Amino acid sequence: MPRLLVFQHVAHEILGTLDPLLRDAGFRIKYVNFERHPDVEPSLEGYDGLIVLGGPMNVDEVDKYPNLITELKLIREAVTKELPILGICLGSQLLAKALGAKVKKNPEKEIGWYEVSPTKEGEVDGLMTNFMKEEKIFQWHGDTFDLPHGAQLLASSPLCKNQAFRYGDNIYGFQFHLEVDKPMIERWLTVPENKKEIEDLNGKIDPDHIKGETPEYISRLNDLSNSVFGNFIELFGYNKKRQTLPSR
Repeated sequence: MPRLLVFQHVAHEILGTLDPLLRDAGFRIKYVNFERHPDVEPSLEGYDGLIVLGGPMNVDEVDKYPNLITELKLIREAVTKELPILGICLGSQLLAKALGAKVKKNPEKEIGWYEVSPTKEGEVDGLMTNFMKEEKIFQWHGDTFDLPHGAQLLASSPLCKNQAFRYGDNIYGFQFHLEVDKPMIERWLTVPENKKEIEDLNGKIDPDHIKGETPEYISRLNDLSNSVFGNFIELFGYNKKRQTLPSR
């Protein structure tokens, strides 16, 4: 049975639609809740892969969030071990930084539904085979990352060039949120910290508009979620085979 380590930063950012896919595939999932236990130092020993979820913090706020140093160290270790890795939003930024790239403010915040398009590399990537030329994808971020050296850019949006990348064969960073469903989006819009972030934009982002668009786009997003995350799960085939060797 494959074992997966998941780094969580805030209570409302969870695996979402990815959770039942992993459990149906037989994964044992271990959450590391850094919001509750910022000083914990988990080990990758015995785990077959790593998922790093989102959060409102910046990757450089290490004085306020000391767990970020721990996470970067473990991400680099997972890269060295060639484990499958998935970084979502903040997770993609941490992954990019762990690979030597710069994380910085995006020219504009993307909060809500935005057009995302696969690059030529994305069109032939094993995870993104179901993406059309333009997809409405849910976003919630103010930062972005430079593309790590040696990585392939898989998707872009008009307001944020670097939306997704692959490093090697089994390491992925997604700036956008494929894992959300309608209840998750509605919950995010009620989180006090999130509400304040929107209010501070002085009307540029309308939460009611986001709520209104969600029923139109959520079904397609969930289809993409099932496709992309299902393909990500397929990356663990090598690990499952390796577990059957006599030396294990």
